Amino acid sequence: MESLTSPSLNLLFITILTLFLFISHVHSISGSSVPQAYTNFVKKSCNTTTYPPVCLKTLAPHASSIKTNPLSLCKYALKVAIQATRDSSTTVSKLAKRKDIPSTEARAVKECIGDLKDAVYQLKQTVEAMGHLKDADREFQWANAKTYASAAITDAETCVDEFLDRKVDPVVKNKIKGCVSDVEKLISNALSLINHLY
Repeated sequence: MESLTSPSLNLLFITILTLFLFISHVHSISGSSVPQAYTNFVKKSCNTTTYPPVCLKTLAPHASSIKTNPLSLCKYALKVAIQATRDSSTTVSKLAKRKDIPSTEARAVKECIGDLKDAVYQLKQTVEAMGHLKDADREFQWANAKTYASAAITDAETCVDEFLDRKVDPVVKNKIKGCVSDVEKLISNALSLINHLY
């Protein structure tokens, strides 16, 4: 009798344990999901930007941190733009290290790197101004933030312009234009969100 019931008890125990683990797993997944209100807020806000699909793709992953806070949304948009600008600068820098690079191309690449570094600086200044929006001079700081973000876009555009009137390898030109174009879109979206802040 004991030999018959023991395996049955073991099977029952394993079944209950498996069911418990499954329920716990499902609960943890549902518990970690982003509330619909947060996702909807990001979607609605992104619809006001110049490049909504890019905005949604880059900011939706941060919805749980952004929640429904417009200022937080702007700060994450700037954070994403800064990282993308740094990555773009790294990509351009690697192109400058080729041994066979012509002097005119090297000069254009070097100037482009400088423009991207300036863009990062302007974006950091934007973040700094955004951090003072609760101060008494909110309107002044808000205007500063928009000015800095606009300057960052100009820096990115200038980087691409460096190659327009120079003899540059088309592959190099297209690669730089592609990554810097992504940067321009992200900064433009950040600026749009800042413009709609108040």
